[in-house]
Amino acid sequence: MILSPGIVRAALSDALAASLDGLLPEGTPRRVHGAVRMPGKVTAVLGVRRAGKTTFVHQLRRERLAAGTARALLPYVNFEDERLAGLEGNQLGLLLEEYGRRVPDAGRLGTVLWCFDEIQVVPGWERFVRRLLDSKSAEVIVAGSSAALLSREIRTALRGRAWSVILFPFSFPEALAHQGEPVPADPALVTSAERNRLEHAFLQWLETGGFLEAQGLDAATRRQLLRDYVDVAILRDVVERHGVTNIAGLRWLVRHLLVNAAGAFSVEKFHRTLKSQGIAVSRDTLHHLLAYLEDCFLVRTVWMEADSERQRMVNPRKIYPVDAGLIPLFDRSGRANLGHALETAVLIELERRRCEVTYVRTPEGYEVDFLARAPDGIEHLIQVCADASDPETAEREIRALREAGRRRRKARRWLLTLTRDRLPPAPPADIACQTAYQWMLAGEAAAA
Repeated sequence: MILSPGIVRAALSDALAASLDGLLPEGTPRRVHGAVRMPGKVTAVLGVRRAGKTTFVHQLRRERLAAGTARALLPYVNFEDERLAGLEGNQLGLLLEEYGRRVPDAGRLGTVLWCFDEIQVVPGWERFVRRLLDSKSAEVIVAGSSAALLSREIRTALRGRAWSVILFPFSFPEALAHQGEPVPADPALVTSAERNRLEHAFLQWLETGGFLEAQGLDAATRRQLLRDYVDVAILRDVVERHGVTNIAGLRWLVRHLLVNAAGAFSVEKFHRTLKSQGIAVSRDTLHHLLAYLEDCFLVRTVWMEADSERQRMVNPRKIYPVDAGLIPLFDRSGRANLGHALETAVLIELERRRCEVTYVRTPEGYEVDFLARAPDGIEHLIQVCADASDPETAEREIRALREAGRRRRKARRWLLTLTRDRLPPAPPADIACQTAYQWMLAGEAAAA
């Protein structure tokens, strides 16, 4: 049912009044690496469900306000408001009329920053947003469920006029800030007591994960909450959006990927496993399901570094959840899985820093967890080892880095461990050996 203009005007007027006159929502400040805005483009805030996209949009509004932008130039509309259900794209022009009535001197005050939450529920919203951009007097930020604002889809919808910003669950520095814990300006210069505090908090964060609502919950409640998150992502972002009918195969795939975080994954092998369990699903369907899960940011895929596309495709991928807190959800072994959680956390931190990430397998058979290409063009070979205090273990990890480094001589080499007492007993001069939390905190300080 199409809403009458009178009803639309009243609902939009109320939404504008609340956003321009009410209190700005507060939350733990979120940090993203790199530019949030690009001239002439829509900023699309993307990410897994419940990662805090709406809070981030309000943070951007608060930053503009603190910088001197008039509050009247910071309108925000959430299109999931039940009063706007049934709104059509050709009715969005009424929003500009109502805004002009409420803020008649907007043109004199400056550029309007329009913030739209869940605008993708309005059919034809893209034309309205493009019209705003063409006016040259507005900036636009959109945020919403990853099911409808996938990075590749919004680029198509807006004809190349979108700038994607991916928001992940809390990083370790963000989790510290959320808990009210001090974040050291220089993680290399901390006291023994501060280091113990950081290590305890880091281990807790690896277990809890970074989802806001999971912070401070007991283990049973937290796992139920995170299972609900996974179920909603499966239902809304995969089943409903893509019309998936093989629910059993999809659930088997999700459980397998989460339990085997950081492991090599082959569609061929998994297809044989399902077949042995009597679950009928084609290989092509499994390829599609994996792509859907990555599109909604529930899992992340790392390909092997290769010189050719064919070589890349014939080697298994490594699959990681978007948050280390998801790893224990379906694990019945009782293992702590700290190594997998640590490797997952490092990968997500690299993606947070907007790195392009692959893994390396040398001709000698050694493997390095990550080859990360940073936006500045610098390459990093990163080996993640929860405990490298054993000389044999340290020697094996260092040898892999050196073998990979012979072929990538300009790449910086890193060995990241869980805690300080698990660093190699004799760290080599040519490899940076650090705890992962120190590496994460140093990266945050460098981006500040």
